[in-house]
Formats: sequence, structure tokens, C-alpha cells
Amino acid sequence: MAEGGLLRIGCVKYLNARPLIHGWPGEVVFDHPSVLCERLAAGALDVALVSSFEFLRNPVYTLVDGISISSHGPVHSVFVAHSGELAEIEEIEVDPASQTGINLLRCLLAEMGLAPKFVVRSRLIQRAITPRLAKFFIGDQAIRFRDESEKTFQFWDLGEEWQKRIQLPFVYALWLIRPEVGSPKAIADSLRACRDSNLRELDPLIATEREFSPDFCQFYLRECLRYQFGQQEKEGLSTFRKLCEKHGILWHDSRLII
Repeated sequence: MAEGGLLRIGCVKYLNARPLIHGWPGEVVFDHPSVLCERLAAGALDVALVSSFEFLRNPVYTLVDGISISSHGPVHSVFVAHSGELAEIEEIEVDPASQTGINLLRCLLAEMGLAPKFVVRSRLIQRAITPRLAKFFIGDQAIRFRDESEKTFQFWDLGEEWQKRIQLPFVYALWLIRPEVGSPKAIADSLRACRDSNLRELDPLIATEREFSPDFCQFYLRECLRYQFGQQEKEGLSTFRKLCEKHGILWHDSRLII
């Protein structure tokens, strides 16, 4: 905890997280999922909304039950942009911001018997999408790219592909609390109350959005995303764990849920 007992809380900086953090009464650090994972692991944050894969691979955290960012069908903002057949792709440029997205992509491709090379996208070298080179996007940058390129490329939506194959929701992000933080149940209750309040007042929340249109926010936040972490979401996360274990990405561990 910071001096004075203030909670150090971090949240992903994407549109999909607005209903979980809007109106939070304290200071919030906003960043990409990978950066938040690093800060949480280093003890620079007490609580963070991070990639679900961080929960699967790290047994030290307490999970805030009942809340997730998930989808049960097309998610719109996690996809591979490509110009040819998936089976012909030799390389995929990946956004390293989310280990969940990258490992979901690994699992889905492996289940299809595909193993293209993954290369980290460079800000210095801009490569064009070709039948042999595809690009993987997540978050707000994915939404922007899709809007700009809707008629140019094909989009392999990982949420849609997961639902087709597994017929369960896919969980992208979860709230995690460091083990030494006191009163974790009170923190979890406050986070759940914040989510509940924002979902009840989603239209006023959408009205505060400045980058994306109200119509898009209505579609994305109401139709593409889910914010509960119930039995179906837990089964979906468990299935993701099993696939990660099957394909050598993860080993078994246990953790605490409150």
C-alpha cells in the first residue's frame, strides 16, 4: 500500500474497461496489460485489472470473483488481420501488450494444426499485410485499425473462433490483488459495486466517451462484451488453462478467489 494506506490500483487503458473503473473514487494508473502485470508483480500496484493469463500462471494473487472482461462470440477488438487464407500465413506480427491474447492465438492456431512464426511488431519497421504476413491486434488500437481497414482486410475474430470451437465465454481480463494487501474482500466488494453502478448507468457513461462514437460504444459495450465472472466464464477460463497446458504454454497451479 502507498503511504497513508492509499490503495494503488491499475487498470487497462482500453474502452472495454470503462464500465469497471469509471467513477472510482481514488487515483488509478492506466496502462497496457503487460505493463500492469509487471507493476503488480513488482509490488508497485496493490490491485490491477490485467490479462487473465496472469492469473493462470501466477499463483500468488487473489482473484476478485464475479467480475471479468469476457465475450461469448465476436469480441471485435481481438483479431488477426489478414489478406489470404489462414493456412497460408507464415508470419504473424503480434502486439505484445497482452499475453492472454497472444496465448489464445497460439492455442487456436495449434488446435487447427497451424504454427506460423510470431514476430513482435516494430514501431520502426512498418510491414504491409500480405497473404504470407498477418497482423494481430488487441484493444483500442484494434478498433481503430478495423475502422480504417474494414474493406481492405479480413478479420479473424478470436472471440468468435473460441465460441465456435469451445461454446463457452472467453475471459480476457480479471481484477487481481496482491497477497499482502489487507481487507481484500472489502476491495472486491467495492470493485463489484463500481461495476454494477456503471452497468446500471451505461448510457451516461457512454456519453462521457470522446474518441469512439456513441453508436459504436453501445454496440461494443452491450453486444460484444460481458462483465460477469460466473460459472460459464469460469468453465471457459478453465478450458483455456487446459489448452495452454496441452500446448506447453502453462503448468498447473492453484490460487485464491474471493
